[in-house]
Amino acid sequence: MAVLLLGLPTLVYYFWFCLAHNDGQPMVPQLVMLDDFPLPTASSVMIVAGWLVFQGILQILAPGRTVEGTVLRDGTHLTYKLNGWFAWWFTLAVLAVGMALGLVSPTIAADQLGPLLTTANMFAYPIAAFFWLYGKRFQSDDERVTGNAIGDFWFGTALNPRVAGFDVKFFCESRVGLIAWVVIDLSLAAKQYELHGMVTVPMVLVCAFQFWYVADCFLHEEAILTTWDIKHENFGWMLCWGNLVWLPFTYTIQAQYLVHHIHDLPFWGTVGVILLNAAGYAVFRGANLQKHRFRKCPERPIWGAKPEFIATAKGPLLLASGWWGLARHVNYLGDLLMALAWCLPCLFASPIPYFYVAYLIILLVHRERRDHDSCKLRYGKDWDLYCLKVPYRIVPGLY
Repeated sequence: MAVLLLGLPTLVYYFWFCLAHNDGQPMVPQLVMLDDFPLPTASSVMIVAGWLVFQGILQILAPGRTVEGTVLRDGTHLTYKLNGWFAWWFTLAVLAVGMALGLVSPTIAADQLGPLLTTANMFAYPIAAFFWLYGKRFQSDDERVTGNAIGDFWFGTALNPRVAGFDVKFFCESRVGLIAWVVIDLSLAAKQYELHGMVTVPMVLVCAFQFWYVADCFLHEEAILTTWDIKHENFGWMLCWGNLVWLPFTYTIQAQYLVHHIHDLPFWGTVGVILLNAAGYAVFRGANLQKHRFRKCPERPIWGAKPEFIATAKGPLLLASGWWGLARHVNYLGDLLMALAWCLPCLFASPIPYFYVAYLIILLVHRERRDHDSCKLRYGKDWDLYCLKVPYRIVPGLY
């Protein structure tokens, strides 16, 4: 864990150096790179602090409906105010008005990307440390808190830390990183236009695909409450830093690369990438909505037929038809297809834009294995029966 605490931020800086100072090509790390280390600026500090405060105010005050989350380990529910759809469009509208009035430069995130990266790190570590101590003080009965300082700092010591009713994990998971991802994308597209007088088709595709993905997340915000992170992961450095730093600064690698690479795509390539992204989205969103609706109404038909499921001794029903009859985590297949579609517009001159899809394969395979072990422990023979009925893990017929 100690290696990852230092190594993952170093990796993000490495990609930034390659993209900003080596034409998007891999390079051998050298001490001389420290000469160009991006120090925080007054602007970057104000942007990050302002962003956190602004999004926090929106989570508290923006209109939205209140729903119950999934059942926790003690059998209780938490309630959540779902106003991400409003916050998403309101944020974009405020930025658009600020640009129209000349108060905000469209390229400010692109121009300040290095300082923003350092500033986001400066915020993430103390926030994670605060909630590490918070969990030890107020939720010390969590069975996953081992007493190992580094491990507990990484994984967290509280499942759902709330301060005066403000859910910090839900805030980080559903607001700061997701919206910042798209804002940085759009700023990078504006930077490409400023430098080259055009926004290329590959840049449009990457920005459009990722814009659609994030907008869809907020349109179906309630589904976030059933994700692995919300249901199972404590709020530690992994989730805090992951959402404040990793997500907005690595998920934008394709757009960062395309700022200075203004190649075009053939018509057939453009159509192919669009179809690939659409197929991934159909699997991802179709599977997630199917499970969400099944949990709310198990009798609802799936693909025109009565749902098939395994009734467990613990109570929950394991859906085994529709998308979920093809693979136990077929939604991950949709994620991977979309990830590939986001990388392909960069073509093949550098491997760096393909880091995202490679990372996602590792992440989702590892997550599926963890979920498998957790379900095996929880459901026992019922899980074995489910695995016999749905033998494939992620890719039907292959894995």
